[in-house]
Parts: sequence; C-alpha cells; structure tokens
Amino acid sequence: MAAVYKSLSRTNGHKDEVPKHKQRVLILSSRGVTHRHRHLLNDLYSLLPHSRRESKLDTKTKLYQLNELAELYNCNNVVFFEARKGKDLYIWMSKAPNGPTVKMHLQNLHTMSELHFPGNCLKGSRPILSFDATFDTQPHLLVIKELLMHVFAVPKGARKTKPFVDHVMGFTLADGKVWIRCFQINETEVSKADGKIDGDAENTIVKGKSPKGGRAETKISLTEIGPRFVLTPIVILESSFGGPVIYENKEFVSPNQVRSELRLSKAGRYARRSDAGVESKVKKRELGLRSGEGRRQREGDELEERVLFA
Repeated sequence: MAAVYKSLSRTNGHKDEVPKHKQRVLILSSRGVTHRHRHLLNDLYSLLPHSRRESKLDTKTKLYQLNELAELYNCNNVVFFEARKGKDLYIWMSKAPNGPTVKMHLQNLHTMSELHFPGNCLKGSRPILSFDATFDTQPHLLVIKELLMHVFAVPKGARKTKPFVDHVMGFTLADGKVWIRCFQINETEVSKADGKIDGDAENTIVKGKSPKGGRAETKISLTEIGPRFVLTPIVILESSFGGPVIYENKEFVSPNQVRSELRLSKAGRYARRSDAGVESKVKKRELGLRSGEGRRQREGDELEERVLFA
C-alpha cells in the first residue's frame, strides 16, 4: 500500500520533482597492482560515495568486457587501473557504453595514510570541483575535463551521500599533466582577540550572519586530505575502450623506454672504461714500457732452496 500511495502522490501532486542527475562509477583494477595502488583504490572509493568497487579483471587485452560489467552493475562511468611490471600504473576513464575513453599514466602517488595528511572530511559528503582555466583552451582538454567531472562530481541525491559540502578537489594543468589534490574546508569565526590575520593564499575572510543575529567574520582555510597524484594523458578513444584514436600525446615517453635508456647509459660508461684501459696498454707497448701482461719472469738463482733441494 505504501508503494501505491507514493506512486499516486507523485502523479497527482502539484509540485514537480526535479529529475535526478544519475551518475554511478565502477572502480576496478587489473592483476599485479601493488599495495600502494590498492590503497589508492580504497581512498577513491571512500571519497566517491556513488562508486562501486569490483574485483580484479583477469585480462588486459579484452577491455571491452568492462562495458558489460558496467551494464551489469548499472554504472555509466568506468575507472580502470592497469598495472604493468609491478611498477607502472595506467588509469582508464570511460563513459560507458558509447565513450569517449581517455588513457593516462599515473605518477607521483601519495595516499592518505602515506604522508599522514592532517585534513579530514565527512564520509559521503559532496566535493567542490575546481578546474584550472587552461582546460578551456584546447578541445582534448575539454574532453578530459568533462570525463573528470562525470567521475569525481558526486550528484545530488546519490546513494550513500550526505547533504554536506566540506572538501574541494583541485585539478591543475601544468607541464602537460593533470595535478590532482584534495583539501578540507575549515570555517572558524574570527574573534577580536585574534587580531590581524596574515594574508595567506589559503586563508580567506568571509562576512556572514552569526547565530545570534549579528554580523560575524568567518575565516576559511584549506587543509590537505589526500590522496595526491599526477596524470599524464596518452590517448583519447572515440568509443568506450575502443574505436579510433581522436587524440594522441606525441610528447609522452614510456617508462620502459626511460629505464632502457638508463641501462644503456650505464653500459656505455663500462664500455668507455674498458676501452680506455685497452688504449693505455697499447700506448705503453708502443713506447716500450713494461705493461702488466708483458713482464718477463725473473730468472731463477742457482743457490735458491727450491733449486738446491729439488
């Protein structure tokens, strides 16, 4: 009867309901993630109440299976963490089932428990997303901004959300990379005994009404919560985990190539040292100097013990 009453009240009611902006995010990883990568997944899951965590995906080639998982769990956004060689971590963000999809390389990872960040926020609260103005300059940056908004923006009325906004997520673009940090919003009333406040970049004074009816000044400051990491865009695909490439970062250098160049540089130093040793021996021979290899053995003495008592 309660369900019937609710359905009738919705149809006969004069008050029109605002349609909900439904967004659900599926978070999962591949095999081979480290403990730091796993802690990052837990931090993101706790910050995004509209997300759903799934077990590890067994394959790294058939990524189109993620669309079927998203449809199975009624999710329209997918965040997939791909680990390679136990060192590198790549993140895929897709808008299922039609796309687009962006692949990025994750670096400089610091989780919540790693650096003991002093900030804290209510679990289930909604964040404020702060984007750099540089995101509006190029088309591929607009696509990345839209995907980040769909993933990290918690819609109003989503499951497990609370009607509070107490933290900010900042997305800054520098050196062709996206720097992501999360801060807690602290509000404290300014008393006369506090005196003047230093004009820091993270401190702001806002005038508002006090509970007693008068006007009071509120000091707003930011305290970092974590996690913090850097994303380097690699490619953007037209559809969800497939389709033609609509953007490719030509300046991206694979970490495998960086490690191979380091190994070659070390091998080159050893080769130069060995060549220098060979050249020094050749020069000594040309000058008629005795080298370590061409020394004549000392002629034996007839009065030595090993000769007399042989």
